[in-house]
This record gives sequence, structure tokens and C-alpha cells, in this order.
Amino acid sequence: MIKDLEIILSKGESYTVEFKESADKSIADEVCAFANASGGKIYIGINDKGKAVGTDTSNSARSRLQDTISKVEPRLAVEIKIHDGIVIINVPEGANKPYSSPNGFFLRSGPNSQKLDRNGIVEFLQSEGKVIHDYIVDNKYPITDKFNENEYQRFLKKAKISEVLPREAMLKNLDCAGDSADGVPAYTNAGLLFFRDNSENVRFDFSNVVCVLYKGIEKMHIIDAKHLTGGIMENIDNAIIFLKRNLRLSYEIKTIQRKNILELPEDALREAVTNAVCHRDNFEKGARVMVEIFDDRIEITNPGAAPKGITKENFGTTSIARNPVIASLLHRADYVERMGTGINRMIDAMETAGLERPAFQTEGHFFKVIFKRPQLNYDTKTAIDSALSAIASDRRAIASDRRAIEPGDRTSVILQHLQKIKKGKTADIAVLLGLSQQRTRVVLKGLIQEGLIEKHGDKRHTYYTVVQDNDKWSS
Repeated sequence: MIKDLEIILSKGESYTVEFKESADKSIADEVCAFANASGGKIYIGINDKGKAVGTDTSNSARSRLQDTISKVEPRLAVEIKIHDGIVIINVPEGANKPYSSPNGFFLRSGPNSQKLDRNGIVEFLQSEGKVIHDYIVDNKYPITDKFNENEYQRFLKKAKISEVLPREAMLKNLDCAGDSADGVPAYTNAGLLFFRDNSENVRFDFSNVVCVLYKGIEKMHIIDAKHLTGGIMENIDNAIIFLKRNLRLSYEIKTIQRKNILELPEDALREAVTNAVCHRDNFEKGARVMVEIFDDRIEITNPGAAPKGITKENFGTTSIARNPVIASLLHRADYVERMGTGINRMIDAMETAGLERPAFQTEGHFFKVIFKRPQLNYDTKTAIDSALSAIASDRRAIASDRRAIEPGDRTSVILQHLQKIKKGKTADIAVLLGLSQQRTRVVLKGLIQEGLIEKHGDKRHTYYTVVQDNDKWSS
């Protein structure tokens, strides 16, 4: 025992060891913290420098200590031993978490015990499975309140579920409804997020998805933005539409049919968006799922770090659903293929496309997936960059020594040019193509008829832009 104590003293305080010089009321806080964590030992009679100085071990002192520990709720059985003037309290991990002392809720964090604030308590309860956001019934919203019939029917169709039971029974079986305090069937939080119309965007503003397209690689100049306020499935679908509309396409022609190829695999993007919505911390009301497009990358971020139990070693192979009902419903509707495969599916999709693996980051209370966009390496990119540089430096010099772009490349060159500078004038495009302005207008008119570009203004103020809501333009 003496040798063991010497080893403990040499190592100092830790996640499972606490030193106290004397017994006071804070002992209850320490017991509470260990019980809420993984258990531990409290050594009374050891000073701040880690030296054994001894403490009162009389019967009355032990009685006061027992009385202090008894104030931890719910009651907890601890073992108290005495050795050479040192009191050792062996605190087991509690079976009925959370435990509280008269001063509040405490949790062991490294070598210290920390008092939990409201958010900390909520997070702790959630991590321990005591409170799960999905299952909570919201008394204020009966299932007859703004029921989204279209989303409900779409879910049943995707999940291949026949509506053979009354609506109330169906929703309860899906864990999307329960009985409120007054006995009226009401939505659970999962039901609200899936099947209640959120057009008013008041109660569920936190569940929205914000999509942003930036110019450059910093969050400075916003080119396009969408605030998606629908149900969970609708938000996922519309986020993917936003991504596809603002990412580059290339064409592959091996047969009569032309194949459009997105610069990043749609499967990987869809998996990332779905995971962000599915695993979002819905107790966090101050942040939303973000889908952000930069010139060099895509970032998809959700509030909520990796759930308790996910470590660096089992990341990507172990699945712990923060929102089990939402995860189950998305799985049934075929938005999630199999539980726990999302990370590897993203990696596989990117590697199959010959692209860099996505990066996964935890920053504070946020989880982020980063896809690096491939750099253009096409001949047309070189032609565009050269021409734009020349236009900026000396337009007349270019006009005197033009090299016409081949007819088969004109469409691609024009679309990439407009995608890059957003608004293009006839004179600049003529220089880019090495054509006269009259001939350039004929080419542009053809692209307008194909629905690839749009013409704005008139006469000297005419300019052209890419039609962003189609998938015809290529890289």
C-alpha cells in the first residue's frame, strides 16, 4: 500500500486521481464529477505540492465525510479507506448518471473537475443517451398543424411503405409523433423536421441549410446564396442542386449519348450533405448546416463535433447516431445506404474519380468535410487565361495578331470565360475567339438559342452571362 501511494504521488493528479489537503464540502463536487465520468480516487491528506501531510481520520471526521458524500444525488455507494493518516475515497462510475452535488453538476475533465453550465448539461445528457432530441414530443404542435402532405407521401414512396394504418398510427410507428401532455397527438422533433411545413421559418430556423458561393478562396465576396428552409429531405435535395449548378461540368462522348461529368463526384457530395443534416446537433440553436463553395474547395459544415465514443482510431468504421430517428428515416428513404459507411463512401468516390481524399476536421463544436476542387488542366483554360491577360494589358495588340479558336472549341471557351468573369462583352469575347464582332454575335446568338447564355442590356451596354440553372455548360 505504501509503495502504491508513492507511485500515485509521483504521478500527480489525473483524470482518475484527485488530491485534497483536507475534507471540506467540495468533496461532494469531486465525487459527483468522478461518478459522471469514469470513476476515480480522491486522496485526502495530500497538499497542492503532492506531499502526504495527513488529515483527521477520527470517527467524527469520517462521519462528517459520509454526510457530505450523502448529499450527492442520486445516492452513490463509495468505498472509504484509511492508510497512514490518508483518507482514500474510491468512487465508481455511476450507473444512474447524471449525478449532482448541492453546488450543481460536475464532470471530470483531465485532472480537473468542471461545473457544467446549461449547454454542458444538455450535451452531457445527450451523450449519455438520457435525452435524445428526436424523441421529444413538442406539445405546441399537434400533428394536424401544417402537415406537409407532399413530403409525407414522397417519404412513403421512397421508403416503399404502404399507408395501411391511420395517419396517427403511422407517425407514431415512425417515432414522428407521440401523445402530448393533454393527450393530443403531437409531433416529435423528428416529425417536425420531416413532415411539418416550415414556410413560416420561425420555430425551426436552426434546421435550415445555408448554401453560399464565394468569389476567390476567402469568405469575402458572395456571388450566390440560398437559404433552404424546407423539410430535411427537401433541404438535402436542394443543397445538391445548388452544388451542381455552381460546379464545373465536362463532357465525355464515347457513344451517341453525351455524358456530363461533375468536377467532384455527386455521390461524395450527397453523402457529405446528408451526413451534415443527419448528424447535426439539434440542441444547438445558434448555427446551421453550411454548404460553401470556394474557387479551390467545397466546405460542408454542421454544428456538433463527433459524438461520444467516436475516436481517431474508430472514425469511419463506427457509427453512433446523434439523431437516431432522423438517421433511421433517412436510411429508409434511401438517403443513407448503410449506417457507418458514409466516411468511407466519400473517400472511395473521390479516389475512384482520381481526386484527392476529402479532409475531415473537428473545430470546437463543429464538424467539417473539405473537398479540394480539381484544377483545370484543359487547353481551353490556357487559351482563356492567355486571352484574358492580353485583353487586360492591350486589347489593340491582340486585335492586330489574332489566333482564332477552332469552331469546335468556341462554346467551351465562351462558357468558361463567362463563368469566370460573370459578365462578358461582345468586344472582349471577339478578341478571345479571334473573330470579328459581327461573326462573334452570330456565335453568341446560337448559344442563346441553345439556352446556354443570356443577353442583357442593349447597344453599347450589351453583355452576356451563363444560364446558371441548367447543366449544359462544360469545363
